Amino acid sequence: MRAGAYHLFMRILVAEDESIIRLDLRELLERSGFEVCAEAKDGLEAVELARTELPDLAVLDVKMPRLDGIEAARRILDERPIPIVMLTAYGQDELVARAVEAGVFGYLVKPFREQDLLPAIRTARARHEELAALREQADSLAEALAARKAIERAKGLLMERESLNEPLGWPLSGSTAAMVPWLHRFQSPRPALPRRAAPNAR
Repeated sequence: MRAGAYHLFMRILVAEDESIIRLDLRELLERSGFEVCAEAKDGLEAVELARTELPDLAVLDVKMPRLDGIEAARRILDERPIPIVMLTAYGQDELVARAVEAGVFGYLVKPFREQDLLPAIRTARARHEELAALREQADSLAEALAARKAIERAKGLLMERESLNEPLGWPLSGSTAAMVPWLHRFQSPRPALPRRAAPNAR
């Protein structure tokens, strides 16, 4: 599969301490139409390059000097969430579980084949996008709940000030927009009532 709409302009960071595997990865990625924007030999360098090069995706070996791939992934995701593919070996189930906890959802098992590369990248991207959508929904719900709580507080203050009961005019079934005119009724001073004329003295 050559470069297409799926990975157009996609820039990838590769972190692998073994130079031969790192070169193989670069060749496979470029052959598939990706751009390898940076290469790291250890986890700390991967974190630094992710910060400066701003890749669209990272491929990290799970075991690297100075900082392992899982902790590197955790730091990268804390600063700027991107899809991450982890390179693992057979018998590393515990490391895979740690990687999932860190937010990694794509894997390549060494020795990997060329036909395994694109599916791993697709999986990492798809799950990253699903997680981002869920976070966005959660943020929207949190904002809606915060707005509703603010409205309820304002409503309580106004009802206390005006000695009102809820049935007397509060638009319970309406939208927030419908509540605005109701609130405006109490934001401006009320007009003074006309004074009665004093009765004529007899």
